[in-house]
Amino acid sequence: MQTSRRSFLKIGVAGAFTLAAGGALYRLAHPPGSPNRFALEGPAQTVLNAVIPVMLGPVLPAEPAARAAALTAASQRVRDAVLGLPLATQKEVQDLFGLLALGPARRLLAGVAGGWEQADARQVTAFLQSWRTHSLQTLQVAYHALHDLIIGAWYADPSTWDSIGYPGPLKELLA
Repeated sequence: MQTSRRSFLKIGVAGAFTLAAGGALYRLAHPPGSPNRFALEGPAQTVLNAVIPVMLGPVLPAEPAARAAALTAASQRVRDAVLGLPLATQKEVQDLFGLLALGPARRLLAGVAGGWEQADARQVTAFLQSWRTHSLQTLQVAYHALHDLIIGAWYADPSTWDSIGYPGPLKELLA
């Protein structure tokens, strides 16, 4: 199928208006003000619950109870990592999760039609891959922020080092 220049421009303008409308709706629901501390609850938690298992993949335990405990711990570590960031950065991360939780933005930007609760690993993988390689640098930065928060928080905990064969920092010998 060949796309004409006119239809390409129409699609681009429609997409820009849709993103602007989604941003306006988000701002109405979450008015800007002084930055608040990051709160990992509700929509942010739901997004994180869908993304963490895909990002961590095979390093998570296979046994269901251990897997659930590892996912809870990973989510808590991400929260703690975000709380260690400056307030303005915490607000940006909160906005990212809020945008991903907003229905129209979730559909248009992430390609997830239903809620994050119903998203399967294939949908989440496609979303992450599309943001990782997207032509818009903003989406690439958002992908890398999610990636670094999740992977960094996971491997910052010594209990996860065995999964990659890392023995931990070298111990200096005192003579």
